[in-house]
Amino acid sequence: MGPRDIRGTGATTDGRKPMVRSVTGGPPPPGGAGRRGVPGATRGAGLDGLRVMGIDPGLTRCGLSVVQAARGRAVLPVAVGVVRTPADLELAQRLRRLSDAVEEWMDDYAPDVVAVERVFERGNVSTVMNTAHASGVLMLSAARRDIPVHLYTPSEVKKAVSGNGRADKQQMTAMITRILGLTEPPRPADAADALALAVCHCWRAPMNARLKGTL
Repeated sequence: MGPRDIRGTGATTDGRKPMVRSVTGGPPPPGGAGRRGVPGATRGAGLDGLRVMGIDPGLTRCGLSVVQAARGRAVLPVAVGVVRTPADLELAQRLRRLSDAVEEWMDDYAPDVVAVERVFERGNVSTVMNTAHASGVLMLSAARRDIPVHLYTPSEVKKAVSGNGRADKQQMTAMITRILGLTEPPRPADAADALALAVCHCWRAPMNARLKGTL
């Protein structure tokens, strides 16, 4: 039996799942996705009602988050978690577990758009290849649901969230905690990165819409 979400009593205006308050229950669902609510709201989002899923792709750990833009420049944090896959499994089975867990999130939280970190060369070819495999599977999961996907480089996310394209992970975690008004920093770093991706898209959505005609 997977985690159980304990939600607020209020319903969202569009009938989708309301803000997650907390998560309790047994072992994580397929893929090892741990989901927990992130109560509070942030200043600085884009379009009212836009629900964004942020994904920090990775084969061993994949950060997931969901936020929802509210009226004005407010953003409601919805959920955050990390999917883990065992290193001793074959690549295809790890990708399947990752896909199953991410698709469960997509079906549960019904995002309007997915923001994914763009894969780029970081020196370790094996790590880059594994991340690229994971990223491809995740984007396919979104495409099957006709959910638009937007890619952002780490420097783009850092610049949008902190104003500094070279901010380190500690600075980014501190910023996302403060921006979202969280009671504690999101852990591990993959979770914080996923939240930063979602917030980045919220803040850039109006510009993206003007340039591409889509959210």
